[in-house]
Amino acid sequence: MQIQLRLLATAVALWSALSLAVAAPITFRDLLSMPRATPTKIVTYGSASHQIAELWLPEGKGPHRTLVMIHGGCWLAELPGTDLMAYISQDLRQHGYAVWSIDYRRIGEDGGGYPGTFTDTADAIDKLKEVAPVHNLDLRKLVAIGHSAGGHLATWSAARPRLPKTSDLANPNPQPITGVVSLAGINDLKAYRETGPTACGGPPTIDALTAAERKDVDLFADTSPAALLPIGVRQSVISGALDKIVPPAFGKDYAAAAAKKGDTVKEITIENAGHFELIDPRSDAWKTIRAEIDALMK
Repeated sequence: MQIQLRLLATAVALWSALSLAVAAPITFRDLLSMPRATPTKIVTYGSASHQIAELWLPEGKGPHRTLVMIHGGCWLAELPGTDLMAYISQDLRQHGYAVWSIDYRRIGEDGGGYPGTFTDTADAIDKLKEVAPVHNLDLRKLVAIGHSAGGHLATWSAARPRLPKTSDLANPNPQPITGVVSLAGINDLKAYRETGPTACGGPPTIDALTAAERKDVDLFADTSPAALLPIGVRQSVISGALDKIVPPAFGKDYAAAAAKKGDTVKEITIENAGHFELIDPRSDAWKTIRAEIDALMK
């Protein structure tokens, strides 16, 4: 009888271990079910409802090391925005960083898509020049962190000095970004349009983002980081091995292309992580990611 009980206990333990090993990745709804902290201040940079940024200030007078945070959501208005990034914004605030978490107009609302999604991202980051002296923000090193579609915009924001001068998105004096942490970032729009999963709506979403109705232009020349390489800043390109929305092959391929062009890039694929573990401060993945942020801010 004792042997049978021991065998049963062993079987239960093995089953539990296997269940944990193959547990399904979390969803954004799982994250949003948790209580959320609130930012220190909301700052507007335009008149539209989504032209705002959340400022998360740590304790103390500063100067505060500062991070830009850019949410994802497939560039689509119907999906969550800055609320989904509140969890890691709070974690980073608790670790001594000021976080500038930006919102922007997206596809499906007035002004979203091209050029509005891009100009909003740029204007929100450039607003830091005005906000920094008021709140004692140190912008000498400014790392942009973005998730999914936000990873694309974070990398794009660092590449702004490389934009063609003829582009409607060009700005002669953008706020410099000194490093990028791209979490499941869609940094090659052309590749994602051609071979990516349909989780973000497939080719029609990329077409709306890049204004496919534009004639006689390369739609990706001013919208896709892959077309702007080398961007000239250090990058950490991080994927979840179980990600079905932005499979890790997209991160690996972009990182290889950036390195080939001369950029300093670190590519990391995190085992047992899906798409949203990358922005869950409870996850083992987040510990790895925060270490990468710390390294880029040194």
